[in-house]
Amino acid sequence: MSRNYQSRKRVLVTGGAGFLGSHLIDRLLDRGDEVVCVDNLFTGAKRNIDHLHGNPRFEFLRHDVCFPLYVEVDEIYNLACPASPIHYQYDPVQTTKTSVIGAINMLGLAKRLKCKVFQASTSEVYGDPHVHPQKEDYWGNVNPIGIRSCYDEGKRCAETLFFDYHRQMNLDVKVVRIFNTYGPRMHPADGRVVSNFIMQALKGEPITLYGDGSQTRSFCFVDDLIEGFLRLMDSEPGFAGPVNIGNPNEFTIRELAELVIELTGSSSTLDYRPLPQDDPMQRKPDIALAQSKLGWEPTVQLREGLQRTIDYFREFAA
Repeated sequence: MSRNYQSRKRVLVTGGAGFLGSHLIDRLLDRGDEVVCVDNLFTGAKRNIDHLHGNPRFEFLRHDVCFPLYVEVDEIYNLACPASPIHYQYDPVQTTKTSVIGAINMLGLAKRLKCKVFQASTSEVYGDPHVHPQKEDYWGNVNPIGIRSCYDEGKRCAETLFFDYHRQMNLDVKVVRIFNTYGPRMHPADGRVVSNFIMQALKGEPITLYGDGSQTRSFCFVDDLIEGFLRLMDSEPGFAGPVNIGNPNEFTIRELAELVIELTGSSSTLDYRPLPQDDPMQRKPDIALAQSKLGWEPTVQLREGLQRTIDYFREFAA
């Protein structure tokens, strides 16, 4: 239900000062919406939204989604949660709380406002998959007591809550499962493979590969991902997902490292380390559902996206 006293849509984005949230807000503002950005700045950064503070349709609230929020909006995008292992393992109890209690609070707000609510879930719900590529009907292979469980199981529980609110309360929910995404505004010290490799290459340091580098990932450029978010949120009522959004082009971690070295012109060498606990050996989305339901597929190829990301990171490596 849209507020009827104003034609302009007012949208809440939690985690809005983060990598994905800030890009989403840019797109929402570009199309004319008002945006309320909520972030506790644990991993989000003010620099990601500094360029927005002069915009009269943008509002920033420093707030933790583990506590109730009372605002009046037409749509909710719930992106709040540390998303890289180095950050979500820093305080694993808080990570689980952010996913679960944050979901409860945003669902409660959406129920009161009778508005659509979007959940940024993750391909990590598939764990170390026995099915390849991963389709939305695959239940996953997740360790419930491992060092990554605070994130994996927190996101799985959040999905449960979203679908129970959908069934029990008839709430209009939209759930996306995000696969590896990269681009400008990634945190330079987030410990993720793309940012790690780029920073190491720009500094001429050895590039750290875990295992033998044969594990695979599929890398989606942030602009493509955000387009998928918007199409899912605008999809037909009753279509809740979950929907995989990611790039199905699969690369080994070693191939990624070699491409980063090439594009940066770096003299970095490869440094092999033991594989971390519960690190998935392969990850690739089946995007047939996104193609058929949303008319979505990625358009930015890895070489182009990496070059744009490298250009952004150069200031941090100076």
